[in-house]
Amino acid sequence: MPDSTVALLALLFLAMGALYASVGHAGASGYLASMALLGVPVGAMRPTALAVNVCVACIACAQFVRAGHFSWRLFWPFAVASVPAAFLGGWLTLPPRPTQWVIGAALLLAAARMAWMAAGVQLKPRPLRRPPLPVAAGCGGALGLLAGLSGTGGGIFLSPLLLVCRWADAKRTAATSAMFILLNSLAGLGGLSVRGTLPTTHLMVLAAAACAGGAAGAFWGSRHAPPRAMHAVLMVVLLVAGGKLLLGA
Repeated sequence: MPDSTVALLALLFLAMGALYASVGHAGASGYLASMALLGVPVGAMRPTALAVNVCVACIACAQFVRAGHFSWRLFWPFAVASVPAAFLGGWLTLPPRPTQWVIGAALLLAAARMAWMAAGVQLKPRPLRRPPLPVAAGCGGALGLLAGLSGTGGGIFLSPLLLVCRWADAKRTAATSAMFILLNSLAGLGGLSVRGTLPTTHLMVLAAAACAGGAAGAFWGSRHAPPRAMHAVLMVVLLVAGGKLLLGA
């Protein structure tokens, strides 16, 4: 990639890291969207997004755990099936066109999630309850497979599930999603590495930029609620990138 493209991509990764980490996400869908908009080869997109995801998710996890929002009791039923499924999803090799479809569809789903957050949808108050173990494991496995196939950590899909089903409040959802993303990203990256699929050679620069943004976003998000405008901006970026991938395929 030309130096100007790398510099622009680093700025986008910085912004995505900050915005996503503020809600407990590592930003893989944002990194995928940025790479899609700037024409990064599809083969390098999944491993690059997952590798950067691991770095930012570590920061987000540390901030939300330190703030006292993480619950192992809530988390492990989802993770027990999601981690091997994410490894399998990363290991599976799809042709370039189906890969574009999977990533594009994941970006559009993420855009729908951001639209929901930007609209400030208020759920009917109900008491929180623990998810049944078989249901949590099944959901975790399905989301883990999608995470590995698409190059995301799966948190962007787990978050609305936790909130809608009233399995966690907003802060605990963010903390659970951050840890979910970390483990799934590691597993998906492991599956890709077995296949010999490698990130872009500019990974270190992009990871450093995303981590700088992620550190600021996670610190702020673990203590404050992000404004709706952030979600609206992310929704537009995800829609444009997802549409570009699907139309290009």
